[in-house]
Amino acid sequence: MKKNKILIAAIVFVAVIALVSIVHATGTDSFAGTGWALLPALVAIGLALITKEAYSSLFIGVLLGAFMAAECSVTGTIDTLTVDALTAAVADNAGIYIFLVILGIIVALINKSGASRAFGTWAQKHIKTKAGALMATFVLGVLIFIDDYFNCLTVGSVMSPITDSKKVSRVKLAYIIDATAAPVCMIAPVSSWAAAVSGCVESENYSGIELFVRAIPFNFYSILTFVFIIGIVLLGIDYGKMSGFEIKAQETGDLSILDVDPNKDHNRRDVEENGPEKPGRGKIIDLVLAILILIGLCIWGLVRNGYQTLGGEGSIIDAFSETDSYVGLPWGSIVALVLIIIYMLIRRIVTFEEAMECVPKGFMAMVPAITILVLAQSLKNMTNGALSAATFVQDLMSNAQGLTWLLPAIIFVVACIIAFATGTSWATFGILIPIVSVIFPETSSLFFVGISACLAGAVCGDHCSPISDTTIMSSAGAQCNHIDHVSTQLPYAISVAGISFVTYLLAGLFDKFGAAWISIPVGIILTVVFLFVVKSMVKSKKTA
Repeated sequence: MKKNKILIAAIVFVAVIALVSIVHATGTDSFAGTGWALLPALVAIGLALITKEAYSSLFIGVLLGAFMAAECSVTGTIDTLTVDALTAAVADNAGIYIFLVILGIIVALINKSGASRAFGTWAQKHIKTKAGALMATFVLGVLIFIDDYFNCLTVGSVMSPITDSKKVSRVKLAYIIDATAAPVCMIAPVSSWAAAVSGCVESENYSGIELFVRAIPFNFYSILTFVFIIGIVLLGIDYGKMSGFEIKAQETGDLSILDVDPNKDHNRRDVEENGPEKPGRGKIIDLVLAILILIGLCIWGLVRNGYQTLGGEGSIIDAFSETDSYVGLPWGSIVALVLIIIYMLIRRIVTFEEAMECVPKGFMAMVPAITILVLAQSLKNMTNGALSAATFVQDLMSNAQGLTWLLPAIIFVVACIIAFATGTSWATFGILIPIVSVIFPETSSLFFVGISACLAGAVCGDHCSPISDTTIMSSAGAQCNHIDHVSTQLPYAISVAGISFVTYLLAGLFDKFGAAWISIPVGIILTVVFLFVVKSMVKSKKTA
């Protein structure tokens, strides 16, 4: 089977390189700004879904992008791959990699202290059902609305003992994390995403934050994703590949945890990680305080960085609009790590030697996620940077201005495609918001609908994409195979996307009568009806 995957990857790579070389030889001087700019990302995504292997698929996509950017020059390809792709990806995102490593160390510390086991024991007594564990995961995800990276990793490390005890597969946990992280950040006015959107807006009548807030009621994908999550949890249904993982978890106890020794119990932490079971070691309060310290200091770090950019003036909202999460999150997490170690030493729940042992352990736990992130960011550098996919998209959108009532739905689909192919929401709405602002003047009743369709499509495409950083973080937070996570959540995300498309059609048709008041109730009804139909189909299949 592995040989077949290698063969498939090799054939696809050689075939695409040959195609690109032929096209270049026929007179195409540059692939930048054309539809070819999306080819590297599409090849990487296709290979990942076919071979179920992320590392080689991403690297082939990056290599192809470098080859195209270097205009088929071999030495130029190596230069572009090294400098513009890999080195730039590490340098530009060093802050997030530091944050990931520190978070891994904190998780290892909490496990070593035994606090995770204490929390898991408490949860087994108080959360009685699988639905309760999933709803608790969803609620925690909604509460951590500051940043999607922080959300994914924190919710995964805190809730995995609880979901494990109820035999919830790790891919199901990853879906709940992923489906909560980006959508909640996209409708929370105080978040790193709100700040990113604000930075893309150039308006004479609205501030960035004001425009973001006014667009929230029209972000149908984010709102309906929450309805969908609540629905599948309360109705207890799964379909597609997710159903197979959930059945396996319930019947065999195999939760599909990444890199777990099959001889160990999947429903509990290994004694080596948690430390010996001693009554005097970690308690629930130790985990709660560690998480609160981390959350509090990360928020402080984000606000502090924003105020530094503003020169110490302005409101908290202004600070969030100017903050850099690549600086604020590492700053807050470094201070949090030091305080947590000091606290645990004072409590005597870990020794200094045990605390230091958690440093390499936390780093190693994050190596897979960091590796995929470096490759994914390198691919984005090729697609959005060297090959200028934004120019192609701008030309594409400018040709659709005559279909006014259809435009919100078209914008949603285009944003989905771009975010899926490039793996980034932020770059997607960075590309599209200026275009939407031209298509819909600020006096138009569809202006906010169009902006929100762009934001919702960016979230949807990011949610579906195997090269999305949020999707990668969700896999890392749930400790499950990345491609398994992507393939199991795709049917769910596409289902909500289809319903959202209908709501944007309605918003375009009824913009004069209050698009949100019509579209949201219809969207909720369609989501509920869809889930009941799926439940009846799943039930019929089981009884057949």
